[in-house]
Amino acid sequence: MLMQTIVNGLLLGGVYGLATIGFSMVWGVMGIINLAHGAYIMIGAYIAWVGFERFGLDPFLSIPISMVVLFMVGFLIQRFLLNPILRTGLLLSLALTFGLDLILTDLFVLGFTSDLRSVRPAYASESLQIAGVLIPQVRLAACVLAVALAWGFHLVLSKTRHGQAILATALDRETARIMGINPTLTYALTAGAGAALAGAAGSLASMLFPISPHLGASFIGAVFVVTVLGGIGALGGAVLGGFLFGLIQSFASAAFGVGTQQIVAFVIFLVILVLRPQGLFGRKFFGENA
Repeated sequence: MLMQTIVNGLLLGGVYGLATIGFSMVWGVMGIINLAHGAYIMIGAYIAWVGFERFGLDPFLSIPISMVVLFMVGFLIQRFLLNPILRTGLLLSLALTFGLDLILTDLFVLGFTSDLRSVRPAYASESLQIAGVLIPQVRLAACVLAVALAWGFHLVLSKTRHGQAILATALDRETARIMGINPTLTYALTAGAGAALAGAAGSLASMLFPISPHLGASFIGAVFVVTVLGGIGALGGAVLGGFLFGLIQSFASAAFGVGTQQIVAFVIFLVILVLRPQGLFGRKFFGENA
């Protein structure tokens, strides 16, 4: 029972970590808490559903499509909506992204209704059994792919010119500007990359959770908690925080029932926020450890 609970939490945590990376990165680089991030996850889930139901596309193969579409969405939203308000303070960005989230959610309600939908490929019910522990193949594949995408993004940040520009801007915006880094382009690329990762997480989540236009609302709270657990802007911290959040939910569900997992997770979040506001695994920016 204990090992099953741990495995369930870890498998779910990988997807939470991937969903959080983009949110944490945008917060760390631009100082914006993007409340529309949950809507990006929801859009990625619907792309997987449409591909599966209408075109017979395996949901894992929809991930590149989700990433391309959401990159464009995130890039354009940052370039034309968020960029003009970067210097106006946190409150306006919260209001704008909250409004954007409502608009995107309502558009999908109009287009798809609020009915719950699911993506269940033929192999969805298949599981591995190791030492008495059941490991659903879909969850295992989703977790492995989520970690692989997170690692791939780490390589992009550390090995490419644009990735290094994002890191430099996260560490010190003014110094990066003096060094000739174009902040407008860097911010847009950051937002696009963050949205792309959210889209990938949404496609993976489509196989794990019921889909509706309100899926993003259920994710944004988890993403916020994982960001605080891992440290704002800490890529590795987001992944570790995702695993920890998954474990917390899994143990809470096993101990107190399914309906209590969110309550327990948020209580622990509040305790950590008071005792260690920089997060458990990182400090404020990429590449720094507490």
